[in-house]
Amino acid sequence: MKRRTLIMAGLAMPFLNVLPAAAQDSVSAIKSAGKIRVALEFGRPPWGYKDQDLKPTGSDYETAVLLAHDMGVDLEIVEVTGPNRAPFLISKKADVVISTFSITPERQKVVDFSVPYAAAVQYIAAPKSIKLGDPKDLEGKRVGVTRGTTGDSALTKLGVPGVEIVRFDDESTNMTAFASGQVDIVAQEPAVIAQVAKQNPARQIEPKFTIAEFDVGVGMRKDDKPLEEFVNGWVRTNLANGRLEEIFKKFHGIGLPARILSAKS
Repeated sequence: MKRRTLIMAGLAMPFLNVLPAAAQDSVSAIKSAGKIRVALEFGRPPWGYKDQDLKPTGSDYETAVLLAHDMGVDLEIVEVTGPNRAPFLISKKADVVISTFSITPERQKVVDFSVPYAAAVQYIAAPKSIKLGDPKDLEGKRVGVTRGTTGDSALTKLGVPGVEIVRFDDESTNMTAFASGQVDIVAQEPAVIAQVAKQNPARQIEPKFTIAEFDVGVGMRKDDKPLEEFVNGWVRTNLANGRLEEIFKKFHGIGLPARILSAKS
C-alpha cells in the first residue's frame, strides 16, 4: 500500500509542475520579489513621456507609481512601444501593462484587462487647409498611424476605399513625420494633437473628426485571476477616492467619463 502511494505521488508530480499560471498566486510572487514590472511607453504624451530633465512622467507613469505604492513594492518600468506591449506581457518580461492599453476585442483574445481606469479618444487631425468632415473625405489620401495602436485598428476598420495607411513603429516617429509634413493627416489623441500643433504653429494643425473612443485598462496575462482580482479592486478603490481622476485631470485637463467613474461602485 505504501509502495502504491509513492508510485501515485510520483505520477502526480509532472502534473503539479505544469499547473497553469492561474493556479499560482501572482500577487504574492510580486510582493515576494519586492517589485512590480510595469510595461510603459514613453513616446505618448500626456500618458507617458520624459520631461526636459529626461525624467519619466505622464498619467500612465503616475498610475503605475500609485499601483506600486499601494502594493507596497518598488516600481520597475519596462519600456515598450505600441506594437510590443502585448508580446512583452505574454513573454513575462512585464507583470502588467499600463500604457494607454485600450480594451478591444482583438486584444482580449490574447490578454486580460482590468476594469477601465481611463478613456482614450482617436481623432483624425490635419492642417487647417485640408478639408475633412467625415471618413469618406479620406479617400485617396495618406494617413499616418502608429503601428498596432487603436488608431491603426480604428482607421483600418473604417474601410475607406483608396486610403493609404502609413504605419510608423512608434508615436514619436509618427508625430515627427506629421510635424515635418511627411504625412499631412494622422489618427491620434486630442492631447497629442494639441501638443504638436502648439510646437508647430505654422502647420495650423487641428482635429477634424473622431473615429473611435476606447476604454483603457491594465493589461494582464490570460487567466491570472489573483492579479486580476487585486487590480480590479485597486482600480475601483482609487476611482472612489478620486486619486485616478486626479492623475487624469493633471495631465489631460479634463475629468474621467461618467462610464469610467461608474466602475468605482
